[in-house]
Amino acid sequence: MASSFNVESADGYERLMGRWSKRLAPGFIDFAGLADGESILDVGCGTGSLTFTLAERPGLKSISAIDFSPVFVEAANRRNADPRITIQEADACALPFEDQSFDRALSLLVLHFVPDAGKAVAEMRRVVRPGGTVAAAVWDHYGGMSGMRMMWDTVAMIDANARAMRHRYCFQPMMRPGEMKASFAANGLVDVEETSLTIRMEYDSFDDYWAPIAAGEGPLGKYVAGLDAYTRTRVDTAVREAYEAGEPDGARSFASVAWACRGRVPG
Repeated sequence: MASSFNVESADGYERLMGRWSKRLAPGFIDFAGLADGESILDVGCGTGSLTFTLAERPGLKSISAIDFSPVFVEAANRRNADPRITIQEADACALPFEDQSFDRALSLLVLHFVPDAGKAVAEMRRVVRPGGTVAAAVWDHYGGMSGMRMMWDTVAMIDANARAMRHRYCFQPMMRPGEMKASFAANGLVDVEETSLTIRMEYDSFDDYWAPIAAGEGPLGKYVAGLDAYTRTRVDTAVREAYEAGEPDGARSFASVAWACRGRVPG
């Protein structure tokens, strides 16, 4: 099942979002829980933000990771030097593992890009043993991503074609309050808990903030790459003005919130 996230390059993704996934990963792991001797599955590993943070726990038995993008899988495998880690290309909605293969299945910042996110939750539940944990986190694009909303709102005021894209961005799967919790329960998980996790996205300059998008990374980057020269100039100028907000170019910090949910496989 295709992902709705477009990838131009692993390095570009790192600048756009990977560096913030790394910052979110420790808090997500604390929420999901871990125990020595466990086998963990990372669903939608990207370039390895969660995978390699998990590997910092020496007591884990094994870490299996999958991603739909061959670009990400190749980049993560190049980084990997831990014999406990295996990384392969696979579909979150058709996991290539036997039932009850893992103690926990975790998914960091992925489910909102899966068109049938509920099916991915069901697959995570299937491959986790009775008593094991399924946990996931997604960005709160509508209410919790101040830096990214600033871009979308600015662009939507310039180009009416961007308004439908902004709507899709704000209301991707699992992003409404309680939506992920309801999906976990509907797919047979029990003791389901939902919370929010907050980090800050900190940029050195406007170029640090805008360059990955200007290069075509992510949903907004794909849109920007398709603009005509006149509209592109207007967009570049307006987003810069929004970023600077009347002050000289330089460092800026934006609060960024993710929804997080965990549940237990019964039995």
